[in-house]
Amino acid sequence: MTFSEINPETLLAQALDDHQSHADGIVPALHLSTTFIRDDDNEYRSGLVYARPHNPTTQHVERILARLEQGQEAFLFGSGMAAATTVFLALKPGDHVIAPVVMYWFLRKWLAGRASQWGLDVSFVAMEDIDAVKAAIRPGITRLIWVETPANPLWGLTDIRRVADLAHAAGAKLAVDSTVATPVLTQALTLGADIVMHSATKYLNGHSDVLAGALVTKDADDFWQAIRQIRTDLGAVLSPRDAAQLLRGMRTLHLRVRESCRSAMTIALHYSRHPAIAEVLYPGLKTHPGHELASQQMIGGYGGMLSIRVKGGAVAAIRVAAKLQLWKRATSLGGVESLVEHRASMEGPGTPVPDDLLRLSVGIENCHDLIADLDRALAV
Repeated sequence: MTFSEINPETLLAQALDDHQSHADGIVPALHLSTTFIRDDDNEYRSGLVYARPHNPTTQHVERILARLEQGQEAFLFGSGMAAATTVFLALKPGDHVIAPVVMYWFLRKWLAGRASQWGLDVSFVAMEDIDAVKAAIRPGITRLIWVETPANPLWGLTDIRRVADLAHAAGAKLAVDSTVATPVLTQALTLGADIVMHSATKYLNGHSDVLAGALVTKDADDFWQAIRQIRTDLGAVLSPRDAAQLLRGMRTLHLRVRESCRSAMTIALHYSRHPAIAEVLYPGLKTHPGHELASQQMIGGYGGMLSIRVKGGAVAAIRVAAKLQLWKRATSLGGVESLVEHRASMEGPGTPVPDDLLRLSVGIENCHDLIADLDRALAV
């Protein structure tokens, strides 16, 4: 069997890539050196010079991630925010950017603040509305459309194919934050995106013990080379120890994501008819406005994230969260343990998130135990 014939599950489980070393270890080697020896003629034929841009452990994980997303190349960063902001820093002052109204809040705050100081002109648009996206585009001026789908924490869906067509017709690139979908459920590059971003802290790692980010590109073009240079210049790289830890988590990605999807669907169905819940937001429900698109764009599941709106407003929602025992009250998502968060409290003033909303990150516990824990809290 050739390397190209191996399925993604096998690729991850065995941490394979097409530059495997000849060592016999089951676990890939961890390369800690920060600098590398020149050849006798003063060249660097290994391609390794210094650890900021070059490290064999990090590059191993990047090659695997690029293959998972069917991209040409991938870069790892010290955090999801480092990865995302590097894309915007690769633009030029005066460039126009379109981003979602509902998206990862801290990136949205950065775009509304620091990005404008950099000279970027940012428009926030309801990405689920294709007509609104079309109306916001300024041909020849819009250089990037940023999409997050499903969008945290209301889980709206954006049609990647249609937005990609609009972006490319206007001379812009499309970048997709696919943190929640993961490469298991959606491969945005095959749908027309130019760049995919992951907060690798979340599902890719899956164990709440590594802070990391990733970008994957369809083409290693001039824009990607600018991203490469910024990452090197600013030192926004992932350490080899964290890269090795990230890979250890990625080896079970398919199993974790599929289990979380199954449990999330069961939980969403249960609370869609619960008397204490005003609304359940989950793309897997037929009542969700993005359900049809999710069924086309997310293959094999609808994700492990959902939100519930508790009757009684913010006070009731916070009280329910405080009564939970198995669901841990903490920010973040995508780990093996289930988390709950009153998201409006985290985002603060100006958030588009309803104050009665609890965001649920479904882990890999028995879903009936999770339901029983929520039922007890809702009954108090």
